[in-house]
Amino acid sequence: MKRFNLALGAVLIAAGFTSCKDEKKEMAKTEVDHYVVYVDSINDLDAAERAANWAAIDAEYQRRVTEAEAALAALENDADAQKRVNDSKAKYDGVKAQAETQAKAEAVAASGNGLADTLFGPGNVVGNDMTFAWVNKDNILSVYQKFYETFDAEKNEYTRQDLDKVKAWYEALDARKNTVEKEGLSADDNRKIAGIKLKFAPKFRWERMTAKGEENQDAKDKAN
Repeated sequence: MKRFNLALGAVLIAAGFTSCKDEKKEMAKTEVDHYVVYVDSINDLDAAERAANWAAIDAEYQRRVTEAEAALAALENDADAQKRVNDSKAKYDGVKAQAETQAKAEAVAASGNGLADTLFGPGNVVGNDMTFAWVNKDNILSVYQKFYETFDAEKNEYTRQDLDKVKAWYEALDARKNTVEKEGLSADDNRKIAGIKLKFAPKFRWERMTAKGEENQDAKDKAN
């Protein structure tokens, strides 16, 4: 009888251990479920709402992904659970990229003319006609200097569309220079502007060429 009781006790302990282990796995699966559902809920949000609340969304995401990764350890190499977490991580990365892009675009829009403001300074209206009426013999050198220095510092960030705008504005500024020369532009300022133009031209050609090449490669990659 004693031997039977010992054997029964061992069975009960093993059953209890198994039950506890199964319970932990079920809880772990639930954590994975919560993580996947949360990422799906982010993806379903309106883009504007998502961008407006991104800090809180990301903070909550970091908590949930940490819990999901801990749950994976408890699930002991559960391939299905691992795949679900990996898929949700990829989905979140895509949503995060969209939110950051939108936030950047909104920041640029809020700044007024965006790209034009960075190249010519806030308040210096370029306008659709690009007459540069505010540029005169006294400030044209500083306008060229700011334009070139900003372009040189940020050229690696420009898209091909940005570079198209830069080209149009640069040509319009040059057209304005022809007028300003007749209004008394000093020889010294004219010489310095020529030096700026000499530095700008090859850098712009290179950036335009590489941007076009990258665009073509992206198109090929998408086609494949």
